[in-house]
Amino acid sequence: MKKLEVGILGATGMVGQRFISLLEHHPWFEVKWLAASERSAGKNYGEACNWRVRDPMPKAAAELPVNECKPGKAPQLVFSSLDSKVAGEVEKEFAQAGHVVVSNSSNHRMDADVPLLIPEVNPDHLALARLQRVERKWKGMIVTNPNCTAVGLVMSLAPLERAFGLEKVMMTSMQAVSGAGYPGLPTLDIIGNVIPFIGGEEEKVERETRKLLGRLKDGRVELGNFVVSAHCNRVLVEDGHTESISVALRSAAKVEDLIDAWRKWHARPQELHLPSAPKHPIIVREERDRPQVKFDVGSENGMATVVGRVRPCPVLQFKYTALSHNTVRGAAGAALLNAELMKAEGYLD
Repeated sequence: MKKLEVGILGATGMVGQRFISLLEHHPWFEVKWLAASERSAGKNYGEACNWRVRDPMPKAAAELPVNECKPGKAPQLVFSSLDSKVAGEVEKEFAQAGHVVVSNSSNHRMDADVPLLIPEVNPDHLALARLQRVERKWKGMIVTNPNCTAVGLVMSLAPLERAFGLEKVMMTSMQAVSGAGYPGLPTLDIIGNVIPFIGGEEEKVERETRKLLGRLKDGRVELGNFVVSAHCNRVLVEDGHTESISVALRSAAKVEDLIDAWRKWHARPQELHLPSAPKHPIIVREERDRPQVKFDVGSENGMATVVGRVRPCPVLQFKYTALSHNTVRGAAGAALLNAELMKAEGYLD
């Protein structure tokens, strides 16, 4: 199969670098066009980028020129990892010009006609993209993936919502420093410390979770009929967001029922054998002290959500721990899987 040429907006940033790393040997997509800020435009990528991913910079990417973030010469499919300060208008310009924008940025996630997508959870929401084209009179489209903290939470909640219904969710996150980008937080701010505030994070998690687990009806998403309370903290971990989650369900269940629902969870990406899809989207660890970032964050190439410590909760009904890789499953890998689903479902023809 001839590979589809793709571009990356915000290619020099941490998520842009992760896109390039994940796409190096991708069977369907090939990076052919890169764009970044004005200070990087005109340089080769190897010169413009301060590479921070552990794997070496792909030689082919290093030799590509960096362009301005303007539509027209880019391939049809572009991945966006732009900063939210500029992403909103730039992504709209690309979509208006006929490009398919698969975005990791937050600007359009809650737009009524923009899919906010986790392929294992709500693949049917992708239908919004075609309505978006009609309503906005665009040749292209914008499809988004969620906030990195919402991904692990929603992946763990979706089987429970499907099997038992959700009534209340409380989540406390311990989020990796890579989520703040590079150079991120000053050493003296985070070393030996926990920072109990990440601007806008709690609001994003609470809103996005209900859209992701909502129902598509008459061309719009009815938000999930449950409440979410999030408390987000930054901790001194490089990669991997750990979440302590408590839930109240609408129907009776036992701990064993939750574990069974997670282990049986099999969704559209697995049915389609998408290249980036984890074979086991949810992995249950039965050890009393797992999941742990040190041992579990790379599960299924960083694309699985790992859950454990499942037990009764004296305030709600059940509580457990979930772990996901924030720059893979929570960012570039999430957008890549979205694009794979779009190709498999005929949205990139």
